[in-house]
Amino acid sequence: MRPRVARIALLGLLAGSAAVQARPPRIVGTWRAETAEGPREVVIRPDSSASYGDETVRWRTVADSVYLAFGDEWIGYVVSVRGDRMTVSGGDLEEPMTLRRIGPPTPRPDSIPVPPAPPMTPGRPGQSGGDR
Repeated sequence: MRPRVARIALLGLLAGSAAVQARPPRIVGTWRAETAEGPREVVIRPDSSASYGDETVRWRTVADSVYLAFGDEWIGYVVSVRGDRMTVSGGDLEEPMTLRRIGPPTPRPDSIPVPPAPPMTPGRPGQSGGDR
């Protein structure tokens, strides 16, 4: 009976380990990118809103990608987070962009609603579309 319990416990640990590895990257926070036009900040909040400049959009993650809702479509970007650095590629970017986490997200003002989510349609990261 004990070997069976040990196998079940091991399977549980492996399943838990796989779940941890499958987690989407932690992208919530305030991020800064150095661009040719100067520094730009992006705030990604846990309520599924993200702001940059005067724009507020909705976001969601699927595997190693983040999708941003622009109007009635989702644009997918591949995301890699290592420590306080996030590299974003694909979508409408001509080349990968690296941002540095500079702190936690600022709260979304109550006067700015979270935009409605457009319907998800088949697509791949780096193209218009939605969940895979």
